[in-house]
Amino acid sequence: MVAVAFFVDFVAVGFFFYSYGVFFKAIAAEFGGSRLGVSLGITITSAVGALAAPLIGHALDRYPLKRVIGAGTLFMSIGFFALSQVRTQLEFYLALGAFIGIGASAMGGLATAKLVANWFTRKRGFALGIAATGISASGVVMPLISAELIEAYGWRQGFLLFGGFTTLIVLPLVSALVISAPEDIGLLPDGGRSTPPPPNPAEKVEVTPAPIDAPRPLLRERNFWVLVSVVGLLFCCQSATLTHMVPRVTDSGLSLQTASLVMSLCAGMGILGKLSFGWLADHWRARNAVWFTILCQICGQLLMFNTETLWMFAIGAGLFGYGMGGVVPLQGALVGQMFGRERFGKALGGMRQAMFPLQIAGVPLAGWVFDKTGSYDPAFSFFLVLYVIAGLAAFGFDESRRERG
Repeated sequence: MVAVAFFVDFVAVGFFFYSYGVFFKAIAAEFGGSRLGVSLGITITSAVGALAAPLIGHALDRYPLKRVIGAGTLFMSIGFFALSQVRTQLEFYLALGAFIGIGASAMGGLATAKLVANWFTRKRGFALGIAATGISASGVVMPLISAELIEAYGWRQGFLLFGGFTTLIVLPLVSALVISAPEDIGLLPDGGRSTPPPPNPAEKVEVTPAPIDAPRPLLRERNFWVLVSVVGLLFCCQSATLTHMVPRVTDSGLSLQTASLVMSLCAGMGILGKLSFGWLADHWRARNAVWFTILCQICGQLLMFNTETLWMFAIGAGLFGYGMGGVVPLQGALVGQMFGRERFGKALGGMRQAMFPLQIAGVPLAGWVFDKTGSYDPAFSFFLVLYVIAGLAAFGFDESRRERG
């Protein structure tokens, strides 16, 4: 299931979010040139995904994951086809909101994290890290592919090809390979066998079940709100950095292909980050792992912010990508540790909605600042402050409340 989650994340997150920055200027030129206007596309996508997340999370806990992920894949396909045909900015926003926002949330992220969490307990963080590398792997190859498609055919045909691939390749694979939980095929998490040994009729042992504390409502859990604050602030900074990275590089006079290679480097380092932070989530205290990812991102941001040379910007993008790669597996691992398999989908879906005001703010803020000032510097100075606030919020983790058994 890790391989399945890897592939689904490759398409669900990488096809759109990693490619969006490459499509950014072409779409802006089509609809009037405003970077705020194109930035709002990501905001609308995230907003719809956040609003739908609690319902999707509930569906993931209740229904077979194949159905939920399949429905999300179908929505993504329709969304890509619709984007290739839009003629106005309103139609562009409607395609993103009605299809991409819902599809991405139901297909990847929430769904793949739930799938992997169902199959692993002891090595959940590392398994989530491996699965999440599908996002970064897509980020390695898709920016350059997207740049070549735009240069050769135009941005509409690029989305048309994305839709065809999702329909013809991804949807059949999801239908054939997704299995909700190991118990469905006679296994236990981490590869154990669920068949119990035959009972000995000569022995009769009465077992008194241990009392189980009823879980508190999520909204009354301190860890829920700490995770919302920390991850929401990080997503705010990260989404703005990724979306505007290619425009920042091309603004200096470099080609779209060169800028896409910088994005690919960032995503490639994200693969290493997902693997290492997935392992750290299983072995480190929560706040220590969170502080480490924040430190890496701050150092990367400072290098990108304070340099005029491409090679130094690329080093900063790589360091930022490494730290950014750790956030997704850390989030999934911490939700699993603190809320368990039974509440995983509900907790992750609830977090998505609660993080919504923080998560959506970064991309349009950076676009608006550029439209007003002609520079991204004020926006990214503000993001450095948000990183510090996220680090301080991590002091609030109550690490005594962890999944039992």
